[in-house]
Amino acid sequence: MATPTFLYDGDCAFCSSCARFLQRRVPTPAAIEAWQLSDLARLGVTAEQCDAAVQWIAGTEVGAGPVAIAALLRSSTRAWRWVGSVLGTRPALAVAWPAYRWVARNRHRMPGGTAACALPAAERAPGQPGR
Repeated sequence: MATPTFLYDGDCAFCSSCARFLQRRVPTPAAIEAWQLSDLARLGVTAEQCDAAVQWIAGTEVGAGPVAIAALLRSSTRAWRWVGSVLGTRPALAVAWPAYRWVARNRHRMPGGTAACALPAAERAPGQPGR
């Protein structure tokens, strides 16, 4: 079985900070990668999907946004696995999706975010940091 992969927006300072936190604090067998540096065709996701939300790919399982975060957490150790299990429930996701969308829309205002983080990938100048 291929290594599970968690994709985030490597052009976004806020997203990159969150990914570094995950890499440091959440022991997981998953690869945590910037989607811009990944082979999306091999993983079975598109740039549009990745630009819209973080992605989790584990074999045929694909999840986005808080579903992806929950799956990543469930792949970790006991405490994180519990958090991921709770986050992955329908009641929690009913709250998590609006919260995720709010953070995504406002990530340029989050700690470590930049004004360019507010731009969709298609609108960013080549090499310009952003989302």
